Amino acid sequence: MKIIQSHSLSVTYNLAFEEYLFTEFQEDFLLFYVNDKSVVLGSNQSVRNEVNVDFCKANNIQLVRRKSGGGAVFHDLGNLNFSFIGTKNEHKNLLSGDFLLPVITWLNELGVVAKMGERKDLWLPDGYKITGTASHISKNRELHHGTLLVDANLELLQQALFVQTVDNSVKATASVRSKTKNIIAYLQENELVSFSAALFVKKIIYTAEKYYHTTALSSADFDQEEILKLEKNYKSDVWTFKK
Repeated sequence: MKIIQSHSLSVTYNLAFEEYLFTEFQEDFLLFYVNDKSVVLGSNQSVRNEVNVDFCKANNIQLVRRKSGGGAVFHDLGNLNFSFIGTKNEHKNLLSGDFLLPVITWLNELGVVAKMGERKDLWLPDGYKITGTASHISKNRELHHGTLLVDANLELLQQALFVQTVDNSVKATASVRSKTKNIIAYLQENELVSFSAALFVKKIIYTAEKYYHTTALSSADFDQEEILKLEKNYKSDVWTFKK
C-alpha cells in the first residue's frame, strides 16, 4: 500500500488525481486530500434534487460531479477525504465495508469511538454520522472513498444540500439524509484530547503511515500533465449538470 497526500485544495484536481491513480496503475494506494468549499454529487444524481444551487453560487461553493455513485456530500477545509484504490480481488466481497476497518482503528487511536453502519458509513456512539462513502468499480480496479467530518461548517453543509422541492419524475439516485457531527465536537463533549482540524488531519495520516509501515508520498511526485488532462472533465458543466 502506497500512501499519498495531495497538497491541492482543488476539488476538481483531487477527483482527477483519484481517477489517474485508478486508471493508470495496478498498484494499491491510499490517498488523503482536503478540498475547498464544494458540493460533490454522485454520478447518477440530479443537481436540482440535491443541491441548493443559488445558495452555493452566493457562497462560492463549487459544484462538481464524481465518477462514483452514492449521495451528495459537502466538503470544506474541515473535512478530510480518504480514498482506497487498488486492483480488484475476485475473492473479496466488493460490496462489503471492510475497507473502513483501518479507518476505525485510526480513529480509535485518536480517541474517537466509531462503528460501521449499514450503508458503509461511520457513526459515533451518540447516533451522529461522521463518514459517508461511495465506490467505483471497473473490470480490474476498485475505488472506495469517503469523508471524515473533522471540523466542517455544518451550517453551510445543511444549507448547501437543502432542496425545498424535489422533482420525483427525474430518474436519479437520492441522497439519504442523516444527523451529522464533527469529530472535534465529539472529542470536546467527551472531555478528550482535542486538536485543530489541521492537526487532526496530520495525526490521521501519521497513524495510517504507522499502520502500513510506510511514509506518505506527495501528489507532486506524479505526472501533473496527465492529471490536468483528466481534470478538464470535472470542470465541465456538461458533466456536472448532466442531470
